[in-house]
Amino acid sequence: MSIRIQEADFDLSTEIAQLRQGDSQVGAVVSFLGTVRDMNEGSQVKGMTLEHYPGMTEKALEEILDQAKSRWDIRKTLVIHRVGPLLPEDQIVLVAVTSAHRGEAFSACEFIMDYLKTAAPFWKKEDTPEGSRWVDARVSDDAAMARWLKK
Repeated sequence: MSIRIQEADFDLSTEIAQLRQGDSQVGAVVSFLGTVRDMNEGSQVKGMTLEHYPGMTEKALEEILDQAKSRWDIRKTLVIHRVGPLLPEDQIVLVAVTSAHRGEAFSACEFIMDYLKTAAPFWKKEDTPEGSRWVDARVSDDAAMARWLKK
């Protein structure tokens, strides 16, 4: 289990290679890469700033990765989440999961990402031509997370 919250960008292929390195039991690697869009809710996005609460954020992410490990037979997990100022097309988040079989890895990756979108202690402010605005989770994000709470 690896969690990194950082301002610096990351290299997707390097991170995936390191995650699966030395583990011959890995038969599947599933990843999600989130990037900054240039449009949101009908407005142009010139940039965004992501904030977090150091210490609290890492603890919350550790708890969700522990939950994923208890629900699915997975080998390793990686979450890299960037904070600070970002521009359209910049990478924001990487979630990667390894397992022996793809189904476990897909489910665990989706579960972790749904949690990140709805309940992780990150705050996102977008800069638009109309001014800055804080962004909340979408109703669809809340619905995606709710299905995991039923299981």
